[in-house]
Amino acid sequence: MSFSDIFKSGFLEKVTAVDLADMAIALVLAFGLGLFISFIYKKTYAGVMYSASFCVTLVAMTMITTLVILAVTSNVVLSLGMVGALSIVRFRTAVKEPLDIAFLFWAIGAGIVLAAGMIPLAMLGSAVIGVMLLAFAGRRSRLHPYIVVLRCDGEGSENRACALLETCCKRSMVKSKTVRAGEVELELEVRLEGEDTGFINTLAAMEGVTSAVLVSYNGEYTA
Repeated sequence: MSFSDIFKSGFLEKVTAVDLADMAIALVLAFGLGLFISFIYKKTYAGVMYSASFCVTLVAMTMITTLVILAVTSNVVLSLGMVGALSIVRFRTAVKEPLDIAFLFWAIGAGIVLAAGMIPLAMLGSAVIGVMLLAFAGRRSRLHPYIVVLRCDGEGSENRACALLETCCKRSMVKSKTVRAGEVELELEVRLEGEDTGFINTLAAMEGVTSAVLVSYNGEYTA
């Protein structure tokens, strides 16, 4: 068959290009593998604001990729058109966690490998990646990071507040300092061993401290 004969095929002839049984098996496996990927994501998530919709996105991404690759492998003309169509797609959603990019590529890669018929590679590779992520990314530090925002009326109250933080926290580091007329504003990163945050009440009650705010911190942003 010449290259020009490819364009002469009728629309109905393409219906049987992909076997229905193979299609069903690939989509079911993609759904199961997507659930496994989303489960690993949930177990290893270390951020502040967990997004359940991202887990659904991982499952959908695996199935959609499998669907697209099944269509591409069944028709040469469709594969050329798909490359052109996908080249104009732009995603502008900000990725808050660097590890989220790895999960997106994992879902896409698993869908591609499944659609290519390499089921053992998709299953074994995903299992190895999942174990690796659970071992390294899922490991939690015993020190919990927080940001403390202090407003003091002068240098004396600032020094007393910082001295209290040194005794109550395992680690204390000044991130920023703003000095205005009659006011000093401090942002400090602190590390706590447990969940006891009673020291912030003591800080707020100190003489010269006008306000004390404690927010969760994951190293990238506050919430």
